Amino acid sequence: MVSTLPRDRSLTEVADELNLDFFLVSYTDLLGGTRAKLVPAAKIAAVESDGACFAPFASNLGLGPDAHDIAAIPDPHSLIVLPWQPNVGWLASDAYLDGEPFAASPRVLFKRVLKQFEDLGYSYKTGVEAEFFLLKQTEHGYQIADSKDTAVRPCYDQLNLMRQFDFIATLVGYMEQLGWEPYQCDHEDANGQFEINWTYNEALVTADRHVFFKYMVKTLAEQRGLTATFMPKPFSHLTGNGAHLHMSAWSNGDNVFADPTGELGLSTLGYEFLAGVLAHARGLSAICTPTVTSYKRLGASTSVSGSCWAPRYVSYGGNNRTHLIRIPEAGRFEFRLADGAANLYLAQAGILAAGLDGMHHHLQPGERLDENMFVRGSEFPNLETLPTNLLEGLKCLEQDSLIMSTLGESAAKTFLDFKYQEWDAYSMAVTPWELEQYINC
Repeated sequence: MVSTLPRDRSLTEVADELNLDFFLVSYTDLLGGTRAKLVPAAKIAAVESDGACFAPFASNLGLGPDAHDIAAIPDPHSLIVLPWQPNVGWLASDAYLDGEPFAASPRVLFKRVLKQFEDLGYSYKTGVEAEFFLLKQTEHGYQIADSKDTAVRPCYDQLNLMRQFDFIATLVGYMEQLGWEPYQCDHEDANGQFEINWTYNEALVTADRHVFFKYMVKTLAEQRGLTATFMPKPFSHLTGNGAHLHMSAWSNGDNVFADPTGELGLSTLGYEFLAGVLAHARGLSAICTPTVTSYKRLGASTSVSGSCWAPRYVSYGGNNRTHLIRIPEAGRFEFRLADGAANLYLAQAGILAAGLDGMHHHLQPGERLDENMFVRGSEFPNLETLPTNLLEGLKCLEQDSLIMSTLGESAAKTFLDFKYQEWDAYSMAVTPWELEQYINC
């Protein structure tokens, strides 16, 4: 099983070598949706050079029904052979319009920011903690798949973990076949919630793999009659799904965020990057926490377990999970804002641009806080708070000229248009809670 294409092989040659009958040529739209065409291996040569054509209005890219086709040109080095369907190879793609990279394509957009970083002599490496729930659909709605998973504090619970052994072992086995090097699996803080950790890599690889990971998890769940969801907050009383990002910068094989003499083992460059992310945290919210329910994860004061695990303040600390940014060990830090709905191409583009801004202006993050921010955050009135709803998040994005310019005019306008429509639809909807609360008015 392979997950990358040797650089001296065409897709046609790889198809012959690996006995592939089809390629799933996939691209990601601005709202994180994955779109694909199934291309017979016998016809992949033309697609490798010219792309697979899509009517762009059918996906969330901001183009009308009169627009020319976009061409999804696959990145051969993103190849992943479907472990459960080994005659099919999946390919991440860049969207092109009229022969040019389409500026509002999230993968194209992220690669543009990556090039700015690489032109300075650095590479950006990330790892993601992708949390998800396993659910079953009943006549009463979605419920936790495992009816025995009812503990008040289920995090790391051995019995709950091992009752899903078949699912997890299959998933991990596939990831090992693909060379992702999964290294830990656990039951998370909510009932029915799990997390699989795999080894960090170049940030573009991490984003491609995150897209495929979500597809793989959902497919394996469906095969078992279940539903897997990365929804940021599927249940009001339980912890939500984060997508925490760990990051570092490298040059000539060395981690330039690492400094054994620096505070907590982080270099001056690392702190400048971190400071840039803090400075733009509110502007990043809309692309890192992009749905209405995202802010119910951020705004939760607690859950039945006793903690929400989601940041509320723009703050940083050491190995302290109550902050927006945690420094767990030398040479890297964790950004805890992003959630399961985040499009990692967009989120990482914004984070990297913010970090670059911090480096360029030699920003400083100030003193870290060694406090429980869930309990004592309100005692620090000078700290900014993260947006409390999607509308506020969108306003913060519009006010952040750096993040807006990073997205570019077309992507920013399209994203904001879609998200304001989402907010308007949510604002007009009457929920069961409202009916119960106000029926006797």
